[in-house]
Amino acid sequence: MSKRLLLATAALLALPTAANAQSDWFTATQPTYQGFYIGAQGGLNWLLNNQSYIMDTGWALGGKVGYDFVGPRVELEGMYHSNTGSAVVAFPTGYATVSGRIEQVSVMGNVLYDFFPGAMITPYVGAGLGVAFVDANIQGCKMCLTMFAYQGILGVGYNATPALRISLEGRYYGTTNPGAYFNNNIMALLSVSYKFGQPEVAPPPPPPPVVTPPSFMVFFDWDRYNLSQQALTTIQQAANAFKAKGSARITATGHTDTTGPESYNMALSLRRANAVKDALVRDGVPSQAITVIGKGETQLLVPTGDNVREPQNRRVEIVVQ
Repeated sequence: MSKRLLLATAALLALPTAANAQSDWFTATQPTYQGFYIGAQGGLNWLLNNQSYIMDTGWALGGKVGYDFVGPRVELEGMYHSNTGSAVVAFPTGYATVSGRIEQVSVMGNVLYDFFPGAMITPYVGAGLGVAFVDANIQGCKMCLTMFAYQGILGVGYNATPALRISLEGRYYGTTNPGAYFNNNIMALLSVSYKFGQPEVAPPPPPPPVVTPPSFMVFFDWDRYNLSQQALTTIQQAANAFKAKGSARITATGHTDTTGPESYNMALSLRRANAVKDALVRDGVPSQAITVIGKGETQLLVPTGDNVREPQNRRVEIVVQ
C-alpha cells in the first residue's frame, strides 16, 4: 500500500514538470548565489504502520536550516508528526475499540539537488537520514522509542525572488528498529525558505558626461557688421577648432541690440553672421560646412528695454559641432 501511494505522489508531482519542461518557466533565469537558508514546512501526513490500526489523515510541521551550493543543497531538518487512529483490542472480557494518537519527532540530515537552480520553476530530488522519537502505540508511552529514520523527497520549487522560494513536495518517510515497532509515512508538504547573503546590486554606471561643443563669440560696433582685429583672432580660433575635429559643422548666429526697427535688426544680424562666414572661409573652413542664422533682437545676451545700445547684444555666436 505504501509503495502505491509513493508512486502516485511522485507521478502527480512529476506531471507539471513534464508538461512545462519546454516553457519559459524552466528557461527564464535569474541571479543565483550560494548561501545559508532557513525555512518552515507543513502539510499532510499519512501514517501506514505494521499494526492493526486504522489511522486518520494527520499532519506534520517543521523547520529547517541549510546551505545552497547552487544545484546541490544540504540541510538539517526537525519535524513533528501527529496522527490519530483506532484499533480493536482483545481483553479478557472480550474485544473493544480503542483510539488514541501516535506522535513522532524526527531530526534529519538531508541532501538535495536542484535541476534548474536559476529558473523560476526548479524541480528537485533529495534523501535524508536521521533519528526519530516515536510513540510505541496509540495508547503507549509518548515518544519513548528512539529509531533510525530515513526519507526520500521529490518536489518542485517556485523561485519568487533569488532569495525566496516556495515549494511543494511529496515524501516517503520511514522509521525502523530491528525487532521493534516501525512505521511508514507518506507526506505532502508546502514549504517556504529564505536564503541569506544576496549579493548587493551594483549601482548603475554614471551617465556619460555631456560634451558641450566649442563655441566662440565676436562683438560689433553699433550698427556695424565689419570685423575688428579681436574678432578676426577669435574667428581664427574657431577655424582651428573646426580643423582639429576633422569632420564638423559650424553655425554662425547673428544678434543685435534693441535700437532700430525689428526688421532692420534682423537683416543686420544676418549681415554680421555672413561677415563671420566669409572670414571663416578665408581661414580655410569650407563654405558648405557653415550655416548662417539671423536672430535680430530676439535673443538678447543682456536683457534690456527698447532702444538700448548694449555692446554684448551686438554679437555673432560661432558653434563648432
